[in-house]
Amino acid sequence: MSGAEAELAVRRIWKEEAPRVIGGLARLLRDVALAEDFAQEAVVAALEQWPRSGVPEKPGAWLMTTARNRALNALRRAAMAERTGAALGLEDGRRASPGDLEAALAEGVDRDVPDDVLRLLFTACDPVLSQEARVTLTLRVVGGLTTEEIARAFLTTEPTIAQRVVRAKRALGEAGLPFEVPRGAELQARLPSVLEVLYLVFNEGHTATAGEDLLRPDLTDEALRLTQLVAELLPGEPEVHGLLALMRFHASRARSRTDERGDPVLLETQDRTRWDAGLIAGGFGALGRAESLTDAPGPYQLQAMIASCHARAATPGETDWKRIAELYGDLGNLNPSPVIELNRALAVSRAEGPAAGLLLLDALAAHPELARYHLLPAARAELLQALGRFEEARVEFERAASLTRNARQRARLEARAAACVPR
Repeated sequence: MSGAEAELAVRRIWKEEAPRVIGGLARLLRDVALAEDFAQEAVVAALEQWPRSGVPEKPGAWLMTTARNRALNALRRAAMAERTGAALGLEDGRRASPGDLEAALAEGVDRDVPDDVLRLLFTACDPVLSQEARVTLTLRVVGGLTTEEIARAFLTTEPTIAQRVVRAKRALGEAGLPFEVPRGAELQARLPSVLEVLYLVFNEGHTATAGEDLLRPDLTDEALRLTQLVAELLPGEPEVHGLLALMRFHASRARSRTDERGDPVLLETQDRTRWDAGLIAGGFGALGRAESLTDAPGPYQLQAMIASCHARAATPGETDWKRIAELYGDLGNLNPSPVIELNRALAVSRAEGPAAGLLLLDALAAHPELARYHLLPAARAELLQALGRFEEARVEFERAASLTRNARQRARLEARAAACVPR
């Protein structure tokens, strides 16, 4: 195996295994920053060894073992022993001996832990961190998103996100928190942050903010897996089931969202026979569970109800756009957001005509959070085109293309701009 091939293999495997490796180390060391450091050392070791030995049969286990051994070697040094002795459950003020450290690490590795990623998820959402810090850290460490991707999700700058991550790791390390899934009232307090994180991770996989591919199945699959675990952990929480339903509905359309070249396909032109019937049925099952638990739907349940309107429609013409517009109105009242208003405007345009939707979009044009949000000019362009205002539509499609960092989306928007000519 060449060095270039090994590097590609390591990159691919690291994306899949990083949350599990970091989660397992964090459980043992009680320190996210240390866990990341040792995990990165294992990656460096893989880049050095795999070109000679080839990719191991179980690369995730290899990375975990290597990282654990690096951690043990470091912890044996006197400087590290003082810092981590208390975190491993030793007496306050007593220096950890090599034997203590080795026993603690060995016990932790052999312990039956159902899901270290889930432990890491709930730990990163501890109230010791601000809401912003909880979501940002979990997206970075558990979801594997880059600072650029998180910045796009939050509509903020990369330096801001980088600073949040550093501060959050430091705060967790200083707090010396146990890496475990909490119970009772403490679990309820962390749940909103956990659901927000899972939703953002899924969204990044559903439509990647940057890169060559529109979809990132690794992220959508992991978000679905973790949300299913949370639903099993909290069967009586309607919003957990609402989020699971929403993810399943959206994931059901994955195969039809791109053509044979990987370019995006609009919802109205997707081949609905390719939608995954099993995921749709699972979505209705989770939505039914949420509806049976409450008469006051929360934001995730409302979004799942919107997605269910598309899932019920055998053809685009059968879509109940009036109901979708009403649900977006309910969602906006519950959780005011310019992005929700943008989606409501599009639904109104389908229900009442493009002129009605354009009025609502124009009211959002000066909103600061949407200044660099490519979907606003894209939505305006679509409605302007429907109204026969082709030159204005072309300018808006070009502006939208300049704002997106996803190559597939940019190419599609540029093509639509070029097609904006009077019929």
